[in-house]
Amino acid sequence: MREQSLTFLKTLVNTPSPVGHEARGQRAWLDYAGPFADETFSDAYGNCVAVLNKGGSPRLMLAAHADEIAMAVNYINDEGFIYVRKMGGVDAAITKAQRVVIHARNGPVKGVVGNVAPHLMKDEKEAKVPKIHDLFIDIGVSSRKEAEKLVRTGDPITLTDEFDLLRNGLAVARAFDNRIGTFAVAETLRLLKESKAKLQAEVCAVSNVQEEVGLLGARQIAYSLKPDVALVVDVTHATDYPTVSKAQHGDTRVGKGPTVTHGGCNHPEVVARIEAVAKARKIPLQHEAMSSSSGTDTDAIFWTRGGIASALISLPNRYMHSPVEVVSLKDLELIPELLAAFAASLKKGEEFKVKI
Repeated sequence: MREQSLTFLKTLVNTPSPVGHEARGQRAWLDYAGPFADETFSDAYGNCVAVLNKGGSPRLMLAAHADEIAMAVNYINDEGFIYVRKMGGVDAAITKAQRVVIHARNGPVKGVVGNVAPHLMKDEKEAKVPKIHDLFIDIGVSSRKEAEKLVRTGDPITLTDEFDLLRNGLAVARAFDNRIGTFAVAETLRLLKESKAKLQAEVCAVSNVQEEVGLLGARQIAYSLKPDVALVVDVTHATDYPTVSKAQHGDTRVGKGPTVTHGGCNHPEVVARIEAVAKARKIPLQHEAMSSSSGTDTDAIFWTRGGIASALISLPNRYMHSPVEVVSLKDLELIPELLAAFAASLKKGEEFKVKI
């Protein structure tokens, strides 16, 4: 991967962006995307947009969500231990014994999620799977009064795990879901800007907020932008490791390219165009089926206003919603290439409609 692009990816992943508190991550995204855009702007809740070829037609929205799953301070007991509320799909079982940062109004506060030693649980007949309200954080104080000088109810909390490289082009981080998406749409602007190819479409790269708690930012910005066509970038579950049922969850592999999803919110003509440009550019694609929903911002975008022709492109991700999400950087690099090829393929005023 290009050195500057890898640095940008590391910055995005390592900058805390808890759901509902995405401002720092959004600032990093705008700083990178801005030089490749004609204009940038943000809205009331922090959805950010970088526009290339303003005034072109059709208007293409490339969308990805900036937020990561997190927790929030919910209660402080008399001894200064902090109980939490989850924001998004936090797994309480794997959050025990983790280091955390509480993003307090006066600066970050370090802490650990407490874990009872097995020596003290010998009399337990069977291990109990913890609930989120069972978790408590130790910040090294001895009273509620001392804790309240540092944190308050509502302060967001993230894990401290950061970006690292494994081998064979694989990387690990806590928040590839979905910084890889915001990375990809910003990189697409760079590729288009540097190619100097004449675009017909207006390209709006979007880093939207609050996906993890209801696809909320995507609803807001899709309504405001009113795009003619939208491509959403997110992660998907890789199923190429032990204990995962391919019969139930499909066969999706890290290192075999991004996926395109079929059915539901995925407009068949948009999907066909993705497949055509991928074939022309020799970009390998994997395929996924969906039932009632995709579980991504595509679900919110495609029915906005009178309906927006949309499709979902995903990066295979092992161990999603954990501190050790694993992706292939080679797969990731293919997504901006695919998005840029799609944008370049659009003809002036082109519309996507289901053939009847």
